[in-house]
Amino acid sequence: MLQYIGKRLLHLIPVLLGMTFIVFMIIRLIPGDPAQVILGQQATAEAIAALNEKLGLNEPWYIQYFNYLGGLLTLDLGESLRTGVEISKEVWPYLAATMELGLFAMFLAVLIGMNAGIISAWFQNSFFDYAAMIIALIGVSMPIFWLGLMEQWIFSIELGWLPTSGREDVRDPVSPITHLYLIDTLLNGRFDQFITVVKHLILPGFALATIPMAIIARMTRSSMLEVMRSDYIRTARAKGQKMSIVIYKHALKNALIPVLTIIGLQTGMLLGGAILTETIFSWPGIGRYIYEAIGFRDYPVIQSGILIVAFMFIMINLLVDIVYTLVDKRIKYD
Repeated sequence: MLQYIGKRLLHLIPVLLGMTFIVFMIIRLIPGDPAQVILGQQATAEAIAALNEKLGLNEPWYIQYFNYLGGLLTLDLGESLRTGVEISKEVWPYLAATMELGLFAMFLAVLIGMNAGIISAWFQNSFFDYAAMIIALIGVSMPIFWLGLMEQWIFSIELGWLPTSGREDVRDPVSPITHLYLIDTLLNGRFDQFITVVKHLILPGFALATIPMAIIARMTRSSMLEVMRSDYIRTARAKGQKMSIVIYKHALKNALIPVLTIIGLQTGMLLGGAILTETIFSWPGIGRYIYEAIGFRDYPVIQSGILIVAFMFIMINLLVDIVYTLVDKRIKYD
């Protein structure tokens, strides 16, 4: 297993190098001059040229690229062109916000999606089965931006149950320790703030969880139906075991492999692709951080943000491969 993990980590190097080069070249094709954007439309040509020289943007592209790679070898992500702050210092609060939202959304998707798929397979061709699969189909087809706006209208404006945006009550801000507010509020002994943070998570969390929830439900149902046709399941039922034991002890364990694959892929996509949700709910996550950097032509932030997201995506898939061996002892990577 350790040898397999080592090989996967070595394979990570050329993948990330290739990704950094592609991103580096693509963002250089974005129209506009970063120095012009930073200084404004009224800036003189001399001021723009001086800022380009200061930022190293007047160097040939390959010099800029190798300077960036040199920084990565020392874990230096560079400085934001817009704020002048080291990216390694300012990126974590944004990344923590996206991780908290993404993991909360994935928790909802797995909890609801897997159980809906299991019950649908258990009561195949029942009313619940048809209703759950129709809802799952609607969930896959529903645009996040529309769902998010409808959530805000119904639960915030009309009913007044939940806040429309943000991570916290601005009148009583959370004292950050880890920048994961669910943890920070508990570390600070502020259970009232914990409830407030959960309320802020609910609407964006459900909006973000809708598509993976539907996909997990459909995949779980399909995988469970295939496993439940197996001989050992028929044998277990013939021995008089309770259906709940047959489902959760025997069938689910063997149906988890394709479901785990979907969960891993969807988790990576949630952590890297939550831009729409973060924009609608004013959530200060990594997606909005990169999106705003694109508007300011902030090359180091764009490159570093995408690199971090890609790294997390690959590590999540590595973690899923490891979990395979824990779920199914027949899988070996030796």
